Amino acid sequence: MNKKTLPILFAFLCMGFGDVVGPLVGLAKDTFELTNFLAMLLTFSGFIMFGLISVPTGVIQAKKGKKKVLMTGLSIALIGLLIPIFSGMYGVKTDLSGNNDSVFYIILFAILLLGTGATLLQVAGNPIMRDVSDDGNFSSNLSLGQSIKAIGSSLGFLLPPAVLIWLGMDWSILFPVFAGLILITLIWLYFTPIKEEAIDTSNVVSLGSCLKLLGNRYIAMMVVGIFIYVGAEVTMSSQVPILMKEFFGFNEFGLWISWSLFFLPIFLGRLFGSFVLKKVKASIFLKLTIIFSIIGLTLLLLGIKTLAFAGIVLVGLGFANIFPLIFSITIDKYPERSSELSGLMVTAIVGGAFIPPIAGFVADLSGILLSFVVPFACLMYLLFVSLKADK
Repeated sequence: MNKKTLPILFAFLCMGFGDVVGPLVGLAKDTFELTNFLAMLLTFSGFIMFGLISVPTGVIQAKKGKKKVLMTGLSIALIGLLIPIFSGMYGVKTDLSGNNDSVFYIILFAILLLGTGATLLQVAGNPIMRDVSDDGNFSSNLSLGQSIKAIGSSLGFLLPPAVLIWLGMDWSILFPVFAGLILITLIWLYFTPIKEEAIDTSNVVSLGSCLKLLGNRYIAMMVVGIFIYVGAEVTMSSQVPILMKEFFGFNEFGLWISWSLFFLPIFLGRLFGSFVLKKVKASIFLKLTIIFSIIGLTLLLLGIKTLAFAGIVLVGLGFANIFPLIFSITIDKYPERSSELSGLMVTAIVGGAFIPPIAGFVADLSGILLSFVVPFACLMYLLFVSLKADK
């Protein structure tokens, strides 16, 4: 590994900070005394930009360069994190009575900027890794980058309980910690010269070329599948910590339990999936993972602690490979349209903005446990997708 790869790996770590919106829902819900629906607006703020700027960012990247897009994404995310810090949210427990609404809106805007930055990092991160990788090392470096991104995502689950127990600080410590790591990455990247591979501007993806593909029923079905899957995953990562506290009575350790039951199985499932796919056809594996997830959610909905915990683990293992499977199956079917398909798939991540608030609305009406019928319904569509995927 050469020295130029290291700041890009740090950028992948920062990319994972965008996933903090999942555990942040439960934390903000308690701090600001929100309904489930209002708390889920955090997921809307965190993911809406994937739908609005993914493809336009790719077009700009072709003209301005990947490093500039990467640094712009880091800068926007840093600004988003500084806003709550300067509003008094930097880990020290503060009495927010009397101004809960205004501070919550500040958090919403901060998460919007963090999500915008994460979108730019997502668009630029994968291709720039090729530019800094030695011959033959791109795949392994990219795999390492995704693992490091998972570490960044995990901090949202692991850090708040740790600082509460050991330092007596609250979850807003995430803002200065993330800001510090992003600032280090930004400075490091600025002083790292990167020779970028030239982009063929005659074949640049446009919004129009992407949207035309939605006229193909198979492609439209698979893109909606990504939309539905991301929405279901974000719903799970947001609602499981609330379930741990409100239904099963875990307070201080709820986030740690949520991480170990859901996020850790996703991480391990991705490692396991890379080996399975060498032996099993992708379309068959997609069916198996979705059936696994359906069984898991069925156990969760029974509301019995032991079965629910086992069910969450099964959902995590099942969810681990759905996104890359849908992505790769679609690309393999239409390899000549890979650029446009990639743009559509990244744009479809916006599902994380729209489906979680629906689950929050159901939770307000019927309780947190029944809100999991929303990701269950999502899995019914994904089962349909898996049955049609190889036709």
